[in-house]
Amino acid sequence: MIKSMLNSSENRCIWPLGDEVYLKYHDEEWGVPVYDDLELFEKLILDGSQAGLSWITILKRQANYRKAYDQFDPLKMANWTDKKIETLLKNSGIIRNRLKILAARQNAKSYIELIEEGNFSDFLWSFVNHKPITNCWKSWDETPAKTIESEKMSKELKARGFQFVGPTICYAFMQAVGMVNDHITSCFRHSQIAKKY
Repeated sequence: MIKSMLNSSENRCIWPLGDEVYLKYHDEEWGVPVYDDLELFEKLILDGSQAGLSWITILKRQANYRKAYDQFDPLKMANWTDKKIETLLKNSGIIRNRLKILAARQNAKSYIELIEEGNFSDFLWSFVNHKPITNCWKSWDETPAKTIESEKMSKELKARGFQFVGPTICYAFMQAVGMVNDHITSCFRHSQIAKKY
């Protein structure tokens, strides 16, 4: 099915072309609104892991991350011991960066504190007034690295103890979870997502 997608005449954003994993992600996940607390938590952690790297590097390790990070269970992650951290640093299936791994533990703790006040999804979606923003970029070059909304999200998350949540990471996260529709207008997914959500 994916190979047929690669050969199809559908117009797409340029960034996933040439890689089947990326293409599947673009066609099925990227830009589709996500509202589940734990799924949003996972994606935020993965976007933080991406810092300084390409998204495909993380995407191809997603299954490894799920296994290594206790299926992104915040309660388990918040209680990682130093021994667990050392084990993760030896895991070749993930990015072995001490600061990012420690940040994942801290973010789990911050997540637990935040949800004592309410829903994680509502908190995150409040930065776009609980409705996806549909942009109309004609070229991928027009897409910003950060926005006012992502800067506000970053500032608030940092204030709550989250790490690796700068405005650029937050914007990549917002694109991924459908808070913004940044498929270019000629991409077949732009209109599909805009009409559905």
